[in-house]
Amino acid sequence: MAAVLTRFHDEWCARNEAALGRGVINSAYLTSREILDEDERLTLFSFIASGALMGVVNDLIEGPAFLNTQLFFDPQETEQQNYWHRDVQYLGVPVAEQKRLLREVNVIHFRVPLVDERGLEVVPGTHHRWDSSQEEDVRLARNGCHVWDSLPDTEILDLNAGDLGVFSANMIHRGLYGGNRMAFDVIFCDSNPELLTHLDPMCLPDEDAIADLEDPSAFIRSRKIAAEAAPRRR
Repeated sequence: MAAVLTRFHDEWCARNEAALGRGVINSAYLTSREILDEDERLTLFSFIASGALMGVVNDLIEGPAFLNTQLFFDPQETEQQNYWHRDVQYLGVPVAEQKRLLREVNVIHFRVPLVDERGLEVVPGTHHRWDSSQEEDVRLARNGCHVWDSLPDTEILDLNAGDLGVFSANMIHRGLYGGNRMAFDVIFCDSNPELLTHLDPMCLPDEDAIADLEDPSAFIRSRKIAAEAAPRRR
C-alpha cells in the first residue's frame, strides 16, 4: 500500500504546485480515478475493507459508512504555523448547529503513518464537550490569541510507521509539522445522509470490486445512501 500512496502523492504534488505554494498540508479523494488506476484503487479499497481495520471501526461506530481518504504531509514552508481546529467549524453552519453535530454525529479518522511520526496533537475529551473560553479564543484567534498558541491538557499521538491512530474529527486538534510526516487517513462516519452529502461517489468501489473485498459493509452503506441522494441532486 505504501507504494500506491507514494505514487499518488508524487503525482498529486506535480499537479498541484500552486496549492503547495499556498501552504496546503493534505490531499484527499485518493480512491477516485483521477490519479490511481484500477489495481491501485483496489489496493486501497482492500485495506479500507480489511477485517483488521473494520473490526476497529465497527467497535467505535454503529453501522459505519465510508466518507473519504486524506494524505497528510508537511507544508513546503518550514516556518508555516499550525492551527487548532475542529473539522465541524468549516461546514459553514452556526455555532449552535456545530454544537448539535458534536453531540449527535460521529466522524472518525483512522490514521496509518508511512513514517514514524508525532504529527498530531489533540485535546482529549473535546469530542464530547464544547470549548473552554481559552480553547475557543485560541481556536478562533480571538482576544489577542493565535490559532497556534499552546493549550493545556493536550496529548501528542506518537505513532510508528504502520501503527493505527484513531481520533474524532470533532475533537480540537492540530497537525504538528516537521519530520517528513506522511500519514494516510481513512474517514468513517455514521450512516447519516446529512454527513454523506460530503461524500464523492466517484471514490467508492464498483460492484465488481466490492465482490473482492473482505468486509465492504461501510462501502455498501455509502453506495446506498449516495444512490438514494442522486435523484435529489438532479
